[in-house]
Amino acid sequence: MSELRWDPLKLHWVIIATERGRRPRDFPVEAEAGVQTSCPFCYGNEDKTPREIFAIRPSGAPNTANWQVRVVPNKYPALRVEGELKSRGYGPYDVMDGIGAHEIIIETPDHDRGLADLAPAEITNVLKAYRARFLDLRQDRRLRYMVLFKNHGTRAGATLSHAHSQLIAVPLTPPVAATELRICREFYDAKDRCIFCDLIDFEISCGDRIVREFANYVIMTPYASCFPFELRLYPKRHSHDFALLGDGDLAELAVAMKEMLFRLKTVLKDPPYNFILHTAPPTQDRLGKPNYWTSIEYDYHWHIELVPRLTQIAGFEWGTGFFINPTSPEDAATFLRDAEV
Repeated sequence: MSELRWDPLKLHWVIIATERGRRPRDFPVEAEAGVQTSCPFCYGNEDKTPREIFAIRPSGAPNTANWQVRVVPNKYPALRVEGELKSRGYGPYDVMDGIGAHEIIIETPDHDRGLADLAPAEITNVLKAYRARFLDLRQDRRLRYMVLFKNHGTRAGATLSHAHSQLIAVPLTPPVAATELRICREFYDAKDRCIFCDLIDFEISCGDRIVREFANYVIMTPYASCFPFELRLYPKRHSHDFALLGDGDLAELAVAMKEMLFRLKTVLKDPPYNFILHTAPPTQDRLGKPNYWTSIEYDYHWHIELVPRLTQIAGFEWGTGFFINPTSPEDAATFLRDAEV
């Protein structure tokens, strides 16, 4: 029988439609169409991108080859760093200038390797680039939130096939993040505990939705998964800010990420997916809100959310805010856990 499940972090209902019971083979993944003859992210094409902001390379000058990870501004940015932040009313509406940052993290010089194909040491370098950019951008007091995400595959929104992530910094807190932050703060105010820590402890003790557990990280399918084979990666120890992780933490996280991505690629034949890294926003003082971030170190818990793009949102979802998931998270965890990788 189908179940309605409530997500206490995202505040929405999900229908787990167990009668449909779709298995990995029921989600055919179409091969990517077309061949890209010239890629601006490949070795030798450094002059085809804006000048790099950050890079990891053993030696050599900036904007030359011999790099391992490279960060450049997006050539067609959604937001720009230059200018002043002007917020104003427009009749019954609010509007502000498009101030922010939009950066591309090129994860490997090898055009034919995805993030799942990289060795843990290579993924560690990607994570170090993430950390460096978070730490740098949060020094700009105009920026309130940073969204680190990856679109893998055309169906997930990738316009270039070369492995890359994106980081967009915005001058306000997005509604999804604001809701999650508020829920965490209210839970901590009521119980003096982190809601994520409670969730992680319960899921580990239950075990039904655990895909892999490491010394300091755990991969699981959410109880109220909106989409088939949706995944979360959490630090088991309480940690609010990804940018504060040390090199050893990033190295272990890279192993967990490699496991998560490669299991997904094996079971679902390299599906398109979206990957989001949720972490604490910059905690600079806000005018009129002196206590705004006083408990975030204790109430928030950074995490990675991964959503394979196997189904589409249709009329029912748009009209109700409910989601219909034809694969239970328990079944998805079993398929991923038992995969031979």
